[in-house]
Amino acid sequence: MQQKILVVLLMVTLSQASQAQSKAKVRINHTAIYVKDLKATKAFYEGVLGLDTIPEPFHDGKHVWYSMGYPGVSMHVIQGATEKKEYYKNQHTCFSLESVEAFTKILEKNKIPYEDVAGKKNAITTRIDGVKQIWLQDPDGYWIEVNDAK
Repeated sequence: MQQKILVVLLMVTLSQASQAQSKAKVRINHTAIYVKDLKATKAFYEGVLGLDTIPEPFHDGKHVWYSMGYPGVSMHVIQGATEKKEYYKNQHTCFSLESVEAFTKILEKNKIPYEDVAGKKNAITTRIDGVKQIWLQDPDGYWIEVNDAK
């Protein structure tokens, strides 16, 4: 009887372990963008958005890596695009900060256009949950949302 119970417990344990392996969850490690002008892109992400660089292994002058605010999550910027492309606003990267209004002043000072979700220039969207958000494009045309979500 004890052997049967042990066999059943072993089968249940193995089944649970197998299910756990088949349901392995992925997590984001990095996102990458391919750009035409690395110097302009660096000036934008560092000078306007305030991202911090992190070490990158290539050291070839064609890569810059940025911390995305969580350990082990980064954005890789790679120079090599031959032309700017048009991107859809719904495919964007979103950054959060304390005050969208304060950030728009930085954009205006740097003559960087921004818009609300509907495309109205120099306007801020307030979502139904109270989060304020704007959209802008980096030097290569990638869309960026900036909001004040906590």
